[in-house]
Amino acid sequence: MYSKVHSIGIIGVEGVPILVEADVSDGLPGFSMVGYLSSQVKEAQDRVRTALKNSGFRIPAKKITINLSPADIRKEGTAFDLPIAIAILSASGMIRSSGLSNCVFSGELGLDGTVKPVPGALSIVLAAKKDGKTVCYLPRENRGEGSVTTGIQVVGLDTLKDLTDYLNGIRKLPEFPADQKLPGSAGKNYDVDFSDIGGQPFLRRATEVAAAGMHNIMYIGPAGTGKTMFAKRIPTIMPSLSFEEIMEISKIYSVCGLLSGENPVMSTRPFRSPHHTISPQALAGGGRIPKPGELTLASGGVLFLDELTEFQKSTIEILRQPLEEGEITITRTHGAYRFPAKFLLAAAMNPCPCGFYPDRTKCRCSESQVNKYLGRISKPILDRFDICAESSPVSYKDLKQGEKGEASASIRIRIEQARSMQMERFKGTRIHFNSFMKKTDLERFCCLDKAEELFLKQIYESMGLSVRGYEKILKIARTIADLEGAEKMSKNHLAEAAGLRSREGRFWGGIYG
Repeated sequence: MYSKVHSIGIIGVEGVPILVEADVSDGLPGFSMVGYLSSQVKEAQDRVRTALKNSGFRIPAKKITINLSPADIRKEGTAFDLPIAIAILSASGMIRSSGLSNCVFSGELGLDGTVKPVPGALSIVLAAKKDGKTVCYLPRENRGEGSVTTGIQVVGLDTLKDLTDYLNGIRKLPEFPADQKLPGSAGKNYDVDFSDIGGQPFLRRATEVAAAGMHNIMYIGPAGTGKTMFAKRIPTIMPSLSFEEIMEISKIYSVCGLLSGENPVMSTRPFRSPHHTISPQALAGGGRIPKPGELTLASGGVLFLDELTEFQKSTIEILRQPLEEGEITITRTHGAYRFPAKFLLAAAMNPCPCGFYPDRTKCRCSESQVNKYLGRISKPILDRFDICAESSPVSYKDLKQGEKGEASASIRIRIEQARSMQMERFKGTRIHFNSFMKKTDLERFCCLDKAEELFLKQIYESMGLSVRGYEKILKIARTIADLEGAEKMSKNHLAEAAGLRSREGRFWGGIYG
């Protein structure tokens, strides 16, 4: 007899419908599987055979053929164990076949018939819903992830026997808690807050502007001046996660196996801070079967590179394409994998080996040492940073006063207002933030009056800006105006934007200027 059931495979971070076909017929007894299978999927025949036996089923000595289609998509992982078992049972007439066409099955089988969790449950349920299915059977541990999706019933399983008894109408499945609800507003679950930081008004302002327009920011200054503290608090002032963002970010973490029953979805924006010894593959993602790297895990949030000059040059240079395109493509012999990489890049570094340059009362580094140290950051990477914020040592007086700064919640209100202006401005385009504007967008959305145009010309000539630097000042000025709710950019906005860029020339002017 012939039978078919539906399952979902994972390609990158997306789910792809897979049809599992089974044919049980007379002939020389055997168990064969086809359909461009990895070794993990091929091993399913041993797991499935033993799980069926230990669940009380006796498979007849017949020829069993399993096909996973489409055949041009490589099947990976152990999640096909459960659908293969159900397909065999259906083809053997041991379970009812009616109603299977609207169901999706996914799960790994233990030799005793238990259904074990698999990665990517959220992607599986979303793909099943998109494919028009009404019920998705998952391991019990994965049900929390899947149940945040509306419009499809998600059933959790403990054992294969429970499922077959239910399909045959012998008994009901165990009751589980109600479906998960999406988390509330972002900002409530962070352990840090901007109110923890006193002083450093320039860094506070630079960080606020960066978060409002998704501008990449570099903090440069001596050690112990708060660079890392500011970077860690960027997610706390970013707007609340929308439903679409929650789903997209959670899919990534689900595929990587980083969600749990207690945290079935990502409730806060990611903050990833890889160590400077990280390999290029771990940053970008990769492997024989590519998996998301730190760039993708930071999507929707912040990627923080502390001690930027200590990273391998080859590792830093990987940032070029993702920062421009918002995604990273990894190609292997059996296909190309695309992973999202839409993050705000924040970096921190010292200005010289000792950290005190350009304060010559403390810095003892020679000019060649300083230039060699700063030269570890290539010009193309440096150009990817919109804002360069210099930190300064905190005085003893400021330290002892202990005045609290403005809380993240109040800063976030201004940023959300600025973001709403950007959403309205870019409606109908592929742009979402000021930092993503191209030349034609600048001409359309950053129009200046005569006085402002003359002022910008003076800035351009006095700072010796490149075309890229000129465009970045316009983008930053547009964001500053949005924070004030202004439709037009003024001289003050342009002047502040130039100030947020001038630190770069102060340190790298002698190298790249």
